[in-house]
Amino acid sequence: MGDGEGAQTKAFRRFLANKRVTPERLVESWSQQTAPAAVGRHVLAIQDTSEIQFNTTAERTRGLGEVGKGKGRRGALLHAMVAVDAKDGACLGLVGGAIWTRAGRVTVAHGERALADKESRRWLETARTAPTVLDQADCITVVADRESDIYAEWATLPDHKLHLLTRVMHDRSLADGGTLYAAAEKFSLVGARTIELPARAKRAARQATLSLRFAPVQLRRPPRPGLKGLPDCVRLVLVEAVELDPPVGAEPLHWRLLTTHAVADAAAAWQIIDWYRMRWTIEQLFRVLKSQGLRIEDSQLDSAELLLKLIALATKAAAITTQLLQARDGQSDLPAAAAFDSTQIDALAAINARYEAKSPRQRNPHPLASMAWAGWIIARLGGWDGYPSSRPPGPITFKHGLDYFFAIAIGWSLNDVSTP
Repeated sequence: MGDGEGAQTKAFRRFLANKRVTPERLVESWSQQTAPAAVGRHVLAIQDTSEIQFNTTAERTRGLGEVGKGKGRRGALLHAMVAVDAKDGACLGLVGGAIWTRAGRVTVAHGERALADKESRRWLETARTAPTVLDQADCITVVADRESDIYAEWATLPDHKLHLLTRVMHDRSLADGGTLYAAAEKFSLVGARTIELPARAKRAARQATLSLRFAPVQLRRPPRPGLKGLPDCVRLVLVEAVELDPPVGAEPLHWRLLTTHAVADAAAAWQIIDWYRMRWTIEQLFRVLKSQGLRIEDSQLDSAELLLKLIALATKAAAITTQLLQARDGQSDLPAAAAFDSTQIDALAAINARYEAKSPRQRNPHPLASMAWAGWIIARLGGWDGYPSSRPPGPITFKHGLDYFFAIAIGWSLNDVSTP
């Protein structure tokens, strides 16, 4: 996401400066290829929020509000929902979200504000877009971390097709007068399993052995402003996984997950755990966006208006990069149409033909118009040599390839294809 002064950069700046191009319209365009990719699938609609921090000074705030705990940190917030196949974890694309920067500090206490006046409303608003965008999916499960543990969400969103799966934020009162955590302590253990934990910023990759227990619960409506019109209670299932014998010095894993799915046995409970673990996809998307490829926080654009548009475009590019990374080994059955439109696929075919004409012995090994096929071409554009013995292309290679081919949402015309 560099800000050099080449012709492509100047065209990109003109595009961002266009008043008809808004962050909201760009976010609306995210799901153009996602909807057809979701047809007939059980889709995990995974949502999360990420802070995008930019370099500022007291004299040059760039129009950005505070993020995090403040202390001089300024930037924007990105809330995104990504569609993932519940069966194989394939990233199907973006569903929706929101991008904003804070106008100032909120002085009214969080508990005293109505949901409409809280940033947390994004969890409900984005979840409500899922049934529209993914209307041809067989089933939708909205998956989220603790910030999405909102009573209004449990009470208003689920239906016969839309389910929720959320990590618990805090202990809750139950309809029988007890509390959620106390009730869980009485659940029977039903099994244990060892899983692989991917590396994170403050945790190395390791194995973890989890115990499992589950049971139905009824949450009682909290006595808060704005909730009186909601049902007195909601019926859910609590699935709890606790790490046994964690490594010395490691924080033990402890997942309390609430879901609207029926959980009849241990196998169904483990399925809930596996679906929650697929949250990794959106975390990886944010890593691609910020540190493993696009490095959006390095941008030197000088206004919040332009930066918010840049975030919208870069998030789409990060989602495509995630899809290409998943498909690079050829095991994915996802079509290229899940990321590229028909004109872009024609352009990819033209580029592929030119590469193969230059080196007949080095041919694209993947099925025509598959995501793996597109990834091979994009990687070649990004500088990868295409040899099976070479190291597989990574996020930076795909980023460079997309810069060449896609020019970050400015568009690609077949007439503009130049010889690689």
